[in-house]
Amino acid sequence: MSRVLVPVNRVGVDERAAALGRRSIKTSAKREGIRLATSMIDLTTLEGADTPGKVRHLCAKAVCPDPTRPEIPSVAAVCVYPALVGVARDALEGTGVAVASVATGFPAGQTSLAVKVEETRDAVAAGASEIDMVISREAYLSGDDARVMHEIQAVKEACGNAHLKVILETHELPSYAHVRHASQLAIDAGADVIKTSTGKVATGATPGVVLVMLETVRDHYLRTGQVVGVKAAGGVSTTKAALHLLVLVKETLGDDWLTPDRFRIGASSLLNDLLMQYAKLDGGHYGRAEDFSKE
Repeated sequence: MSRVLVPVNRVGVDERAAALGRRSIKTSAKREGIRLATSMIDLTTLEGADTPGKVRHLCAKAVCPDPTRPEIPSVAAVCVYPALVGVARDALEGTGVAVASVATGFPAGQTSLAVKVEETRDAVAAGASEIDMVISREAYLSGDDARVMHEIQAVKEACGNAHLKVILETHELPSYAHVRHASQLAIDAGADVIKTSTGKVATGATPGVVLVMLETVRDHYLRTGQVVGVKAAGGVSTTKAALHLLVLVKETLGDDWLTPDRFRIGASSLLNDLLMQYAKLDGGHYGRAEDFSKE
């Protein structure tokens, strides 16, 4: 069956996303927005040099981002490679912070389906309650939508009770029409959340891409009543960018989606910028970067 793409007006999308980014956010709303954005973060470390000690430190920061400001909430989840899921599970037990794991040959996805399924099962068995899988871009870009859906369905089954986030790696997709099409494909195959990027490419969560994905989720919800989440990952490193995302969500899907259950931000360096901006609101000056741990 040949692929049919619904046209998406790139200029219109970019103009609307940019206009929403120019919204002025006053001090009280900014304070609330920083706390909300913090609660939506998947605090992530996905490096070859990751160690159990680094993951434990990250988990402690995830639970209590700023001990001097207890009103700042815990983040939503800590995201690690499958080999370190057990470390994160032990560190986060009883805290309410979820354990997420990338899987399926992250970030390239160039492994067999059998390996992808096994890796997913292993991560869930080790304690992951959320799985971030990458689609086979090689299959998608060659037009094999059936294989893309089959792989998502197989990984979804391997997840059991764990939530499945499906990464589209939008930087590698040719157009917004492809972003919309791949988003719907992932939703139809069983994604609980659709995610912009692995974070391993130059750009991922551009405002335009996020807006197209939010609109796809909105239209699907209006048609079916099914709630699907969105995760913006890849290049979201500043408070300004995070607050822009929250405006996009509010204006596209409404307040019901402004919750960690329905919207996430995948990031490693964003949390420190949020904490420094919050300190500025409190004291009139920026906190020093050295006052906050790097992990």
